[in-house]
Amino acid sequence: MDNYHVSPTSNGWELKKVGADRASKRAATKLEVVSMLPDFFEGKTASVKIHKADGTIEEERTYPRSADPRRTKG
Repeated sequence: MDNYHVSPTSNGWELKKVGADRASKRAATKLEVVSMLPDFFEGKTASVKIHKADGTIEEERTYPRSADPRRTKG
């Protein structure tokens, strides 16, 4: 499973894969980047950590939802 972060930058917000040099998506607001996630991850399995403006993690999402490990018994 690939891991991504939605993080603030000096020019707005970006979606970036862990270990990548360049952002996969960029937008002026966090809402714009987050709204792109379902289409971007269609057909892929990934985990996304969504950060607050101060850099702390606000939320974590898994695409597709059926791949969320918290849904398994254990």
